[in-house]
Amino acid sequence: MIPADAIMPGLEFVYEAEGALDPPIPIGETIDGTRRIIPIQTGGRVEGPLIRGSLIGNASDWQLTRHDGVTVADAIYAIRTDDDVVIQIRNRGLRHGPPAVMARLAAGEVVDARDYYFRTVPEFIAPKGRYEWMNESIFVCSGARFAAGIKLWVWRVT
Repeated sequence: MIPADAIMPGLEFVYEAEGALDPPIPIGETIDGTRRIIPIQTGGRVEGPLIRGSLIGNASDWQLTRHDGVTVADAIYAIRTDDDVVIQIRNRGLRHGPPAVMARLAAGEVVDARDYYFRTVPEFIAPKGRYEWMNESIFVCSGARFAAGIKLWVWRVT
């Protein structure tokens, strides 16, 4: 039961992002699971009611697939907005699902994103000015992974 005086957070849609990814760079098996690096290409789009722009390359997602099959994402990248502001992002989260679904995803098949869990918590570092509000809120993200790309939907927790 939710307490009567509980403050329920809401969600405000911020943007959808799409980006191309280079092939994974394997690090290999480690004590805590299998590690790999997923390079993020330049030029992916960012589009929403609160921000528009593109992804800046030379960025990567440093992934760990734990022994329980859960992939831990830890991506650092940036957005260049249409008005030429650069915003840094660190996006950490989890991806997992039924083994058969994850095997299809790993094989590069198109898998409905509703068939697996892919949620992250992006943290923004924006300069003073128009996008300063991004430094002042918590954000959550749902994602979809494709053979050579990714799609993210970012929400501000209100």
